[in-house]
Order: sequence, then structure tokens, then C-alpha cells
Amino acid sequence: MRRAGRSMVERTSKFLLIVAGSVCFMLILYQYVGPGLSLGAPSGRAPAEELDLFPTPDPHYVKKYYFPVRALERALAFDMKGEDVIVFLHIQKTGGTTFGRHLVQNVRLEVPCDCRPGQKKCTCYRPNRRETWLFSRFSTGWSCGLHADWTELTSCVPGVLDKRESAALKAPRCPEALLSLQWKKGLGCSWQPTIWNSWLHW
Repeated sequence: MRRAGRSMVERTSKFLLIVAGSVCFMLILYQYVGPGLSLGAPSGRAPAEELDLFPTPDPHYVKKYYFPVRALERALAFDMKGEDVIVFLHIQKTGGTTFGRHLVQNVRLEVPCDCRPGQKKCTCYRPNRRETWLFSRFSTGWSCGLHADWTELTSCVPGVLDKRESAALKAPRCPEALLSLQWKKGLGCSWQPTIWNSWLHW
């Protein structure tokens, strides 16, 4: 009989422990979830006064940078076939590497950038011209220095683009001239293997 009484007390204490634990769990859950649900407000919405967290502006807070809405929502026309160039200013720790890769790999264009496996730079030429429309780390490399800022880019980019265009104009257009030039310099050939093989077998 004594044993039966003890087991009844143990069962009751376990039951009370489970109930108390459940109540504590529900209270903690209500503390985390309840404030987000406006349960006490009529018609399921909180009054407008409660929604305004900062009713009066802080007199000590001064905006450092002010961007007018018209400046943020302006539309620019980019003419890829013309003379326009996009200069990508890479700022460290802002996701610039990911964005720069998307510019050369994932943008749908009339002539997409040519990215070859194993190469760090892609060629982003305009349609029907060997001029680049994108000046970034992944198209021209660090031509103006590592993480060049705005002032360095504005002074460097025109000169780099002029050098690239003049080098493209001086390059020989005839494949025979290109082959003889590379043969004399001992550089070998960087053409596609099928073209090189066709030169070897005639």
C-alpha cells in the first residue's frame, strides 16, 4: 500500500512538472511572437501613433549624405554600339567581386563577353568592333592599380582606353602576317587548335 501511494505521488509530481514546463514554454513563446502580432489592438491593426517609432526628429542627427529622389531614379541611355564605356568602380568589402563577375558573365547582350576557362579576364567587345565597352577588373584587369578610387580612375581610364584602341588598330589583320610576326618573335600561336592544325597540314 505504501508502494502504491508513492507511485501515485510520483505520477502527480511528473504531471505537474509537465504542465508547469508547458506553461513556461507558452509564456516564453508568447514573449517572442506576441509583440509582432498586434493581439490587443481592435480590428487587428495597431493605432498609427504606435507605428511611428520616432515621432519627432532627433536634433543631434544630421544626414551626412543626401541623395535626392530624382538622382536615384534617373534613367541613363547606354549606347553599346557608340562610344560609351561603363567604368566599374570596385569598392572593397561591398560585394564588388560578385557584381563584377555578373557584369561579364550574366548580362544578356547582343554580343556577350567572351570568358574562357582558366583566364581571369574576359573580352567584352562592342558589336562589329574590337573596342571594349566595359572597364572593370574582369575585362581589363587592374589597369589603373589595385582598387583604384574615383580620382585615379578619372585620370587613368582615358589613357588606358586610348592605348588599347591604338594597339588594336596597329595589329595586323591578315592571318599570314600575324603568323609570320609570331614566328619571328618566337611567341608560338595562340589561335584555336583547329586553325593551327590546318596550317600544319597543307
